Amino acid sequence: MNELRRERIDRPIKARTDDIYALMSYRELSYLLLPRILPVAILLLLPLIVPNLYYLRVLNIALSFAILAASWDFLANYVGLVSLGHALFFGIGAYTAGALSAYFDLPIFVTIPLATLAGGAISTALIYPTLKVRGIYFSLITLAFPLLLARLIEATDILGGTLGITDVEGFPNPWIESYLLIFSLIVVVFGLRRLLGEDLGIVLRAIKDNDLTVEASGINVNKYRAVAVFISSAIASFVGAYTAHSYMFVGLPYLNLEYSIFPIAATVVGGMSSIAGAAIGAFVLVPLSEMLREFGTLRIAIYSLLLMLFIALRPEGIYMFLWRKYHQIERWVKA
Repeated sequence: MNELRRERIDRPIKARTDDIYALMSYRELSYLLLPRILPVAILLLLPLIVPNLYYLRVLNIALSFAILAASWDFLANYVGLVSLGHALFFGIGAYTAGALSAYFDLPIFVTIPLATLAGGAISTALIYPTLKVRGIYFSLITLAFPLLLARLIEATDILGGTLGITDVEGFPNPWIESYLLIFSLIVVVFGLRRLLGEDLGIVLRAIKDNDLTVEASGINVNKYRAVAVFISSAIASFVGAYTAHSYMFVGLPYLNLEYSIFPIAATVVGGMSSIAGAAIGAFVLVPLSEMLREFGTLRIAIYSLLLMLFIALRPEGIYMFLWRKYHQIERWVKA
């Protein structure tokens, strides 16, 4: 009896559209542009079609975690630095924006850019001494940073202590709030994907694959890792600054482990090493978490069970599954 095996091959149109000069028709052009234009169009329309402010808030939370997950995916899966302390980057950005707004009365369009840059710089300075540490040891060290900062604020009563910083300026209206996140997500996803194709991105991926070989070629590995940490932490600090102005409050909850673990879960669900996949994972997990809220304390158990089932049944992630269905043909052939 002849045995069959499943084979995946690229669609003929994909082979002709890998390079822009190979386009031969509007059909091939649409094939190439559809996966890029359609998600952007959906994002731009979402705030206009949500039924009320509650769903608009859920959308904003999903957008925030999508940006946070994209920054984690960039650092972990393209540079090889698996951080368990993304809450540090998020919290520094939030506290910086909150302090600038409440203590110095600076407007939002000043505090958010300053908090983004300052958060990236401070986070990089804190993480830099640990860049020589590899693997799980780096992850454990980064996990301790947000816990340490939270206990420091609590013990010294600085930056509002346990009460936090209030009187933070809010956004003028919900539309500005939503579209700021939408445009930021588009810039982050397309910007990071473009960066990874440049010389810097090639070096970062080489460091992830074999840092000793890269170092032997005369390249300062720690310098490039520090640049990657700055990029990732600045993006996470931007999300923290946005959240501070969105809730008009900054406190110890901004350093919770949730902001370190959720980006990892979103990246696993959406698809590792894809940037866009991390964002897709956030748009799945955030609404799912809200839907399960009515179950009370059982919500976490159900949420964890669904997450485990998803990882077991679809380990490649949503993005790679959709990418394969769009670009490849599956057929059974004789073994």
